[in-house]
Amino acid sequence: MLSARTTLSPRVMGRLRLASQGLVAGGFPSVPDAVRWMTAMQAQDLGSALWAVGQRVPGTAASDVRGALDAGTMVRSWPMRGTLHLLAPEDLRWILGITSDRLMNMVAGRHRELAITADDISHCRDIAFKTVEELKTTEGAAGASREQLFQAFEEAGQITKAQRGIHLLGSLCQRALLVQGPMAASNGKVGVQQLFVPFEDWIPQSRDLGRGEGIAELLFRYIRSHGPATVRDFSWWSQVPLTEARAALKEVQDRLVEVAFGGASYWLSPETAAMLDDDVPGARSLLALPGFDEYLLGYQDRSLVLAPEFAGLVVPGKNGVFKRIMVSGGEVVGTWARTVKGKAVGVVPEPFTGQLGPAAERSFQAQGRAYLKFMAG
Repeated sequence: MLSARTTLSPRVMGRLRLASQGLVAGGFPSVPDAVRWMTAMQAQDLGSALWAVGQRVPGTAASDVRGALDAGTMVRSWPMRGTLHLLAPEDLRWILGITSDRLMNMVAGRHRELAITADDISHCRDIAFKTVEELKTTEGAAGASREQLFQAFEEAGQITKAQRGIHLLGSLCQRALLVQGPMAASNGKVGVQQLFVPFEDWIPQSRDLGRGEGIAELLFRYIRSHGPATVRDFSWWSQVPLTEARAALKEVQDRLVEVAFGGASYWLSPETAAMLDDDVPGARSLLALPGFDEYLLGYQDRSLVLAPEFAGLVVPGKNGVFKRIMVSGGEVVGTWARTVKGKAVGVVPEPFTGQLGPAAERSFQAQGRAYLKFMAG
């Protein structure tokens, strides 16, 4: 158990998480480096995911993050919790090997309702591969859009209505048969959807880890990039059963540091823990983070950085849609919004209480300018 000079508090714990996630003290040198370090970054909303990476890689633009998707140096898929994440291409297959069976068991009942069988999934695999190859030959396309695949499924007798098509496509991705590839441009405009391509074509080289070894690595990397965090946080984040998560902890705990806080054991990397003996960065930082950022969503218990009485202001109506958040010194102190008046685009802070002080307001406006510049680039 670590004994350090710095007294632990929720704000200090939050700042340690900022440091682990590359949100203070310099960040990462490149988009692939940031994504690989984070292991998996929530990405169901693409615009939010772009800015989440941008906040961790100084000097980048949204086009740089999109370019990484186009180049295949990072991928966007459903590695866990049935939710889109960004991750390194070589990590997708082995993580799916850990998480996919549980997810597929969870949707088995829905598949029975939709009359989806193993033969149907195999049939759709063949249709998808054929469609991608035909589009490549006739149009020089880099892959097939969801609409093109659904049309091909329908023409082959596979119904896509009532979410059946979504479940078929999701099953092909969960089984590492298809993967989302480059962005699809439309009429010369930046695309907002990705094309689907055969997994082996887009990710020719994958790491091969057995389940036990893979869970241990996934836990170690989660703690390294998200710590301080508990084993329950990891179990929720990865959907790895708690018994397996605890067994994995025994395999890697000698490479981690344990701290006690609030009656629970938190784990973090030695590099992050060393900050407690010197100076935990970010005390005066104010960050405008996107909705769905890992800083808040990467944990089962978010009360460490977000006071429970304000949680409803981040997720109004408890509908699963997270607003953009302001983080001051490791604490979520409000939300923020993008405004559009005619051709003018701006940002406005929405503090939970009162107004931002002059210094915090200046910091927020600087963050807002950085965000607008990033998204325009």
